Amino acid sequence: MPGIVLTRSEAMSQLDPLVQLLSRRPKRLALLEQIAEQGSITRAAKAAGLSYKAAWDAIDELNNLAERPLVSRSVGGKGGGGAQLTAAGERLLSLYRRVQALQAQLLQAIDDDDDLQLLGRLMLRTSARNQLSGRVRDIRAHGHNDLIDIELPGGLSLLAQITHDSTENLQLSAGSSVVALIKAGWLELQPATQAADGERNALEGHIEQILPASDGPSDVRIGLGNGQTLCALIEPERLLALGLGIGDAVRAQFAASQVLLGTQL
Repeated sequence: MPGIVLTRSEAMSQLDPLVQLLSRRPKRLALLEQIAEQGSITRAAKAAGLSYKAAWDAIDELNNLAERPLVSRSVGGKGGGGAQLTAAGERLLSLYRRVQALQAQLLQAIDDDDDLQLLGRLMLRTSARNQLSGRVRDIRAHGHNDLIDIELPGGLSLLAQITHDSTENLQLSAGSSVVALIKAGWLELQPATQAADGERNALEGHIEQILPASDGPSDVRIGLGNGQTLCALIEPERLLALGLGIGDAVRAQFAASQVLLGTQL
């Protein structure tokens, strides 16, 4: 988002979950390094020990957790699509290398393996394919639950419905940084020309890629206008009935109750 200047504390708060992710998933770091060197998703994936699909998943995950894309890419073409680090991606890679040096010093100072096991338990992975970073804009009581209004980068927004206890446990308030988790199977797709369901969240974008499977739903990747990406699982027959293909404008809908929230430890 050009024209926006972040303070040092704001910039670090955005980088924290990314650095933690790279710490837990070293192949993500290797992929970033190889993208910088190779300029090709296919070659970078092979060098990093990832499948082509896993490389796309990694790029989507990293871009979604950042408020500015870390990797710019072009779909298809010779070599499976080009890719290069953005200025934000280069800064993250440089920061992570410095973090690695600090971690090496820290590990030398740890005497008890139990300390390392405790740190490992405090860092969890999630099975949710879609992880969108944002900030809490408002919290409204809704029966025994709360409706959390979340602003995504680029002015997009969504609602999450969680219990009062969850709001308190996550220590949420206006301005809190959160990650919205949405399973790919929970997204319902429809052409953007159709009327949206006003009772559910709706995020619009364009279909960037469709990865068919021989024995199940297709993996549909949707590029949002803010640079974030959604992944949806949809049966090929349903996709055909909707008349949706690569490049088409599409709307992804999901209930507020289907949004899980996470915060930094």
